[in-house]
Amino acid sequence: MVFLLDVILIPNLRPIKGGFMERKILWAPWRGEYVSGKKEPGCIFCPPENPLPDEKRLILYRDDKVLVIMNKFPYNTGHLLIAPRRHIANLEDLTEEELLNIMKITQESVKILKEVLKPDGFNIGFNLGKVAGAGYPDHIHLQLVPRWNGDINFIAVLDEVRVISQHLITLYRELFPYFQKIKP
Repeated sequence: MVFLLDVILIPNLRPIKGGFMERKILWAPWRGEYVSGKKEPGCIFCPPENPLPDEKRLILYRDDKVLVIMNKFPYNTGHLLIAPRRHIANLEDLTEEELLNIMKITQESVKILKEVLKPDGFNIGFNLGKVAGAGYPDHIHLQLVPRWNGDINFIAVLDEVRVISQHLITLYRELFPYFQKIKP
């Protein structure tokens, strides 16, 4: 018991099964809002007309049918959310036109991310319902996550920590001009 107390008092070490591991700290200040559980009021996919500029809301593209927004709490650098403008929860309630628009902008987004970020692959899909991981279950949205060989490494496996290699606003400013070239 004395040994365990001595170990707990040693800074930057934590007990793990079979030994000890040095604790590393990753600085990601924008995650504070997520960790604290604070969510902005309303639906992020139905932004009010004038309160914040698109850059502040991380909106890369919008037309009258679809919206592309950067995930404020990304799984990986370049994680995008693509949603219909109509506030709707269920996949089966989307019109054919909405489905087509979502897939067309997803295709354009993949092209842009390939050019700018040069990922090795993508995860693309819907989380339908809160139990499936939807952060906003009342407004259906597609998740587009760029992937690189080795992006799931010991850090994610041991500590469930993800390393985001670029600040969100820096990446927004890099991607924004590409999205402005898309024709609705």
